[in-house]
Amino acid sequence: MSQESHLTPIADGLFAWLPDEPGAWGLANCGLLVSGGQAALIDTPYDLPHTHALLDACARVLGPEARIGTAITTHSNGDHSYGLAALTDVEIIGTEDYLHALEHEPTPQQMHHLVHETPQDQPTAWYLRRHFGRFHFEDLTLVAPTRTFSGQLDLRVGAAEVRLTQAGPAHTDGDLWVHLPQHGVVFTGDLAFAGDHPVHWAGPLDNVIDACLSILATGATVIVPGHGPLMTRDDLRAHIDYLGWVRDQARKLHAQGVPAANAALHLIESGHYPELGLPERLAITLSTEYRHLEGETETPNLVALVDAAARIALGRENARVPGPRTSTEGSRLTPPAQA
Repeated sequence: MSQESHLTPIADGLFAWLPDEPGAWGLANCGLLVSGGQAALIDTPYDLPHTHALLDACARVLGPEARIGTAITTHSNGDHSYGLAALTDVEIIGTEDYLHALEHEPTPQQMHHLVHETPQDQPTAWYLRRHFGRFHFEDLTLVAPTRTFSGQLDLRVGAAEVRLTQAGPAHTDGDLWVHLPQHGVVFTGDLAFAGDHPVHWAGPLDNVIDACLSILATGATVIVPGHGPLMTRDDLRAHIDYLGWVRDQARKLHAQGVPAANAALHLIESGHYPELGLPERLAITLSTEYRHLEGETETPNLVALVDAAARIALGRENARVPGPRTSTEGSRLTPPAQA
């Protein structure tokens, strides 16, 4: 956890927690704002050990005079919210729709079961253990926001202005992004990813694109994505172009009757965006976009979505491994020995 044990100053009194490990799920960026003896946290890590490491780093920045009185949670995914369980006497702010999204989130206990207690000859179990095995979910409880809003909410933390804008449904049903106008910084939550293919559970992609365009319109010069390194305005523009490409390809392939998982393989094999990690996540985002194209309104089976991505990842892994390969079509698979 050494690379995650410090906060990076990005503006006066503003810090980013940047785990920055490409090709991995669950290592979310967080933020700390300090002004006039007050402090606010933006998002929390996935489990208590990571959250305590963040809070220890915050304590070194805050000193004895300031305390965290506010926690802003950009959305309900556990890698941005499970760590709220470590906070006491803190106002937690999220959107009204966050509460709805929370009803469909896996609980920490469900995550523990999926990651650690399911048969490892299944592609989903192999994939979840590979990416989430580092986290400790067993001692966590879900914590909901204590203050919610719709639309926009303006706050002050000491002398600093904080503007929260609802964006969902986009990445999830309950997204928000955080603009710090005096600092020229936006924390996007998972409306933007850097370094890896994004994953979007709610959609449609037009809503994600609109949120990113609104972030650009603030004039902010530093963009803190939900995952990955800090972004410039040009980086965010390039990400918007990527989202538009995925959206347009989804529409074309859906119109041709290509299933979402096959469409994801088609986009991966096209050679576009080879620098981005976790290409298998296209299976999830394309499934999300397909649901909107088909007018579906039912909450999707999240495990089934991850299974589609896992099968693509396992197939690509097997293609790189010498010796016998396993089929991604069967129901029982043997993961590669080094996985």
